[in-house]
Amino acid sequence: MTRLAQTAGLNDIQQEILSTVRDFVDKEIIPVATQLEHRDEYPTEIVEGLKELGLFGLMIPEEYGGLGESLLTYALCVEEIARGWMSVSGIINTHFIVAYMLKQHGTQEQKDTFLPRMALGEVRGAFSMSEPALGSDVAAITSKGVRDGEEYVLNGQKMWLTNGGTSSLVAVLCRSDEGHPEGTAPHKSMTTFLVEKEPGFGEVRPGLTIPGKIDKMGYKGVDTTELIMDGLRIPANRVLGGTTGRGFYQMMDGVEVGRVNVAARGCGVAQRAFELGVSYAQQRHTFGKPIAQHQAIQFKLAEMATKVEAAHAMMVNAARKKDSGERNDLEAGMAKYLASEYCKEVVEDAFRIHGGYGFSKEYEIERLYREAPMLLIGEGTAEIQKMIIGRRLLEEYRFQG
Repeated sequence: MTRLAQTAGLNDIQQEILSTVRDFVDKEIIPVATQLEHRDEYPTEIVEGLKELGLFGLMIPEEYGGLGESLLTYALCVEEIARGWMSVSGIINTHFIVAYMLKQHGTQEQKDTFLPRMALGEVRGAFSMSEPALGSDVAAITSKGVRDGEEYVLNGQKMWLTNGGTSSLVAVLCRSDEGHPEGTAPHKSMTTFLVEKEPGFGEVRPGLTIPGKIDKMGYKGVDTTELIMDGLRIPANRVLGGTTGRGFYQMMDGVEVGRVNVAARGCGVAQRAFELGVSYAQQRHTFGKPIAQHQAIQFKLAEMATKVEAAHAMMVNAARKKDSGERNDLEAGMAKYLASEYCKEVVEDAFRIHGGYGFSKEYEIERLYREAPMLLIGEGTAEIQKMIIGRRLLEEYRFQG
């Protein structure tokens, strides 16, 4: 283990899990990540390895076949995986959010049906809020679910679905006006529907189409897609929690832990960028000595390492807050904001240290340079995080005059 990004207070089981994951990352992910990323190839063998390690069930309770670990343990594992290749952490993250939402909000029948198979990685999850025209304005969702006897009929178009093709269970947020009179606040008339489907692209079940992968600047390998519902019929017992109108709150609960995950990804990518930068600085010579001996480069390394440490500490704090059962939207927002911004800055500094070679696809830092921007917008932009942080601070520091 390196000097940076250490976490105090971990028990023996947590340390063993993290040691196993780090070893897997070093041996099975880092050596092949750049090659797979350049081909935009889904990391099938890596995913199978993660299934064998039990990571798909890391936070699923033991009664459903999972490991029953904490959010902190999960976030630290994500940090390690993102250090190897951020796309792999994305495959795990969306699955985890759906499993978390089922654990927290699902009916007993829904938990019994899905969680054991999700723990094994046999059922893989994805979740869908965004639409082509709304971005962060979740209240503007137009996709709709209408009751028809013992079924709901879903219509609409969703966007930016991670694991859209490879997943077999998608949590989809739609408007559902049933039981909610005219004038009801938009966020109180939303419902999360659990949509089962076959993995793949095209029409994956009657009324449901997953078009091909969206071609992205970075974050390749993992499939990002649209989701089109046209008369999609699902049973009424696939409303998450069994009651309509709670979807917004269920999704926000999932996104809250998702923001801790994004912070962890930022920490992992920043750590790898620092490792690459500090290594290259000791190998590259200019003016008769390694560039690491030049004060300008030492200043950069000092700033990079400090940012890695600060982001890690905030991510750990946010995870522990959630694990304690306390509200953590302030801490999660701060951690996601800081970690993603610092990740971008650390990656850019490592890129600068590499000089012209950083621009070459032969060097790993080129891949990280294209991946880091996704963290600036995933699970809410920096501006959204600042709004959340600002509102929570005004609640905590309300003027008493």
